[in-house]
Amino acid sequence: MFIYRGKSTRRDEAHLWISHALTRGQLHRKVIDVPANPPSRDNQDVKLAELHKRLTASVEALVTGDEWRRALEFATRFRARSFNNTILIWSQHAAAFERGFVAAPSPSYVAGFRQWLTLDRRVVAGQKGYMILAPVTARFASSAPSDQGSWRRLDRSERPRAGEVVRARMVGTRPAYVWDVSQTDGAPIPERPAPTLLMGEAPAGLLDCLASLIRDARYFLSEAPDAAALGGANGVTNFESHTVSVRADMDAAARAKTLVHELAHIRMHEANSDTRLHRGVAEVEAESVALMVGAAHGMDTSEYTIPYVSTWAASVADKTVAEVIQATGERVRRAAVSILDQLPTARMGDGDLFGFDRSNPTRTPAAAGVAPERSAERPEVRSL
Repeated sequence: MFIYRGKSTRRDEAHLWISHALTRGQLHRKVIDVPANPPSRDNQDVKLAELHKRLTASVEALVTGDEWRRALEFATRFRARSFNNTILIWSQHAAAFERGFVAAPSPSYVAGFRQWLTLDRRVVAGQKGYMILAPVTARFASSAPSDQGSWRRLDRSERPRAGEVVRARMVGTRPAYVWDVSQTDGAPIPERPAPTLLMGEAPAGLLDCLASLIRDARYFLSEAPDAAALGGANGVTNFESHTVSVRADMDAAARAKTLVHELAHIRMHEANSDTRLHRGVAEVEAESVALMVGAAHGMDTSEYTIPYVSTWAASVADKTVAEVIQATGERVRRAAVSILDQLPTARMGDGDLFGFDRSNPTRTPAAAGVAPERSAERPEVRSL
């Protein structure tokens, strides 16, 4: 809680949860290669249009608060990727599972075709990749970097002039493909250790670390004896007095959740933020960040309360419900990742393979016998 003073389409395929389990026999497994030629511009545009249509349908399938919670729990496991791409991966894997194309009800690790090769694994014949959005970047140069109007785009082979600073910028998106580990064969995958907690327990050191982050933001943190002292809330952030008050009569897990909730308000909803006009969205964002941070630590998130999506996503003028959901999901993901990056506590992985960096793989594609990418503007799977 925070205080201000003053002012279907293909629905069954798009649903992002598994309503029932299907038992399938062992799939015939045979490794395959993929064509090296890039898609044509026209074909790429068609695929992008298809991708955005699927994304919109999947987002619109998030109706209840419980569905939003499940989507965030999934996004937590793949938080290195954008919210949009996690939704695309989830919906496509769910559809593949329902049709019996994959044996696992949920994906665990996803990577591009060449990235699997660097880990001595290959995609099984007949397994279709999950299409996601990958960025297209270009180089820009400027002799006065602080002047936003001075930046000029360099041609692919053009060199900057003497004294110019060069930076890469995203200029568009293109379709890219990833496969889940269940769609591959090969060397074993090292498993990342996952935290285990008892009901009501918080990870060691988490409460102190969250309190420090709140104080680092120059807010005074205090405890209230019970909810009655806070007007029925578990916690309250006052932007004018720079104070955060949290109930003292809760278990460690509930206090940790409340501290993250209030920290999210501090980082996302300062008094000059546009979200103050949409308090319902702000509360959903704060609770969603708390859910993601809690889920990343293996904490029980079943008691987290999110209202029906339509009640808050429709409160923003001049935007569709799908647009609000997508924007909110990405804001939540970024805020949660920012907080997690500052915590030294043990937590589950972010969806990337243990010991493998997508942006700097430990084994290069060339070392694995695969031709390198044709240009820097066509990264394999640098997903959004």
